[in-house]
Amino acid sequence: MNTGQPSESFVTVGNLAKRFGEIEAVDDVSLAVGEGHTLALLGPSGCGKTTILRCIAGLETPDEGHISIAGRVAFDAAAGINLTPEQRELGVVFQSYAVWPHMTVAQNVGFPLKIRKRPKDEQRDRVMRILEIVGLTAWRDQPATLLSGGQQQRVALARALVYEPRLVLFDEPMSNLDAQLRDQMRIELKILQNRLGFTAIYVTHDQAEAFSLAENVVLMNRGKIETAGAPRDVSFRPRTPFVARFLGLNVRGGHAISTGDLQTGLCYAEVALSERLTLRGLIGDERPIAPGAPVLACIRKEHIEIRKLPPGGPTRHGALIGEVRAASFLGADEEYVLDLDGVELRAVHVPIGAQAGDMVEVTIRPENCTVFVAE
Repeated sequence: MNTGQPSESFVTVGNLAKRFGEIEAVDDVSLAVGEGHTLALLGPSGCGKTTILRCIAGLETPDEGHISIAGRVAFDAAAGINLTPEQRELGVVFQSYAVWPHMTVAQNVGFPLKIRKRPKDEQRDRVMRILEIVGLTAWRDQPATLLSGGQQQRVALARALVYEPRLVLFDEPMSNLDAQLRDQMRIELKILQNRLGFTAIYVTHDQAEAFSLAENVVLMNRGKIETAGAPRDVSFRPRTPFVARFLGLNVRGGHAISTGDLQTGLCYAEVALSERLTLRGLIGDERPIAPGAPVLACIRKEHIEIRKLPPGGPTRHGALIGEVRAASFLGADEEYVLDLDGVELRAVHVPIGAQAGDMVEVTIRPENCTVFVAE
């Protein structure tokens, strides 16, 4: 699948395939990244995203396809071209930090310059400059493994950037950090990229990291591209039931009652999820949905509107009545488990003070529900 390549791509991957025995880890994948931009490879474990990254880095040899970086062919199966990782002139930040315990912070960071035999004055100046950028100047002479996890991640980042590569690959670099440090590092990475202008490909299973760091997101599934696009498009308009499930949407089965056009001209389906529970949603793909066909309704938890229902009080037109099964305080929001005529839905909403057993009014707008034909 092609992700919609930019006209001037800095990295181009075409028809990439990689097999491990009978396992098709990467299956005919094509994608591209423009210079100075960020692409996130998102997906569950085993979907092929890290294998793609390792193929781009030269750490794995693909079975088919081609890879070009900055207009230079790095790999071409048909032509027999396969540049070494060093020849590809890129930086890699690994999940495990991979700092060397017998070296100081400065020695860790300067190692890529040392193996490239850069002049010692240049090594010293570049190391000091990048340590200042990542805020580690005061720790330059400390053993790297004595630093905190967040500081070691900065060491790994500085080491990847010290020789000023135009492409940097990130392989789950924040998975070992706690939540607060992950938030901090995401902001710092955005600032660094804006300041230094490098192109980045970022591998993660965390949708918050992918959406916050990248301008384009590729969601992988079993070695193939399931969907690709801008973060808001991928997040708010899932293209397949797999995407909806991976992003944590409510996915509930039912059958179609009818189809038609909203005033916007978009096609919708009216869906019955139970005997008395019906709702409308936008049809998620181009396949027609016939009345009676089995369907899946996909609803983002944050797009379910809830209001406490006073005893005997009126309801808004089109609203549904549900019972709160459980409420969990999340800080700024609460997560509610709702029972609507035997159908369980989870909703994330600003706190309304609802408790288990309370009756609530539930509104699901058609534009916030996507309907697919059930396979």
